[in-house]
Amino acid sequence: MAGEGEKKPVLEMVQADGADEGCVTFVLHNEDHTLGNSLRYMIMKTADVDFCGYTITHPSESKINFRIQTRGSIPATEPLRSGLNELSDVCQHVLNTFQARVNEFKERQEEPME
Repeated sequence: MAGEGEKKPVLEMVQADGADEGCVTFVLHNEDHTLGNSLRYMIMKTADVDFCGYTITHPSESKINFRIQTRGSIPATEPLRSGLNELSDVCQHVLNTFQARVNEFKERQEEPME
C-alpha cells in the first residue's frame, strides 16, 4: 500500500499468471461511469477487440476495473492507448466547438440592435 507521502498510481495493470498480453484488467483509480462508459465505447469500435467492459467495485469507491480482451497477438494496452487518444480528441473537438459558439454568441450580443 502507498504510504502517506506516496501517491497511488492512477492506472494499474492486473494480469493472471501465465495469461497472454491480450487479456488484461486495468484498474483506474479516481474514475467513475463518465470515463468508463465513454472509453468502453471507443475501445469496442476497434475490430481487434473481442471484449471490453468495466465494473465499479462499490459505490463508495472511486475505482473502475476495466477488462480488455483482444484477438490474435495484439496486446490489450494498444486498444486502451488508442481509445484514450480518440476520446481525448473527441473531447477536444467538443470543447473547441462549444467555445467557438460561445464566442459567436458574445459577438452577436455586442452588435447594436436595429
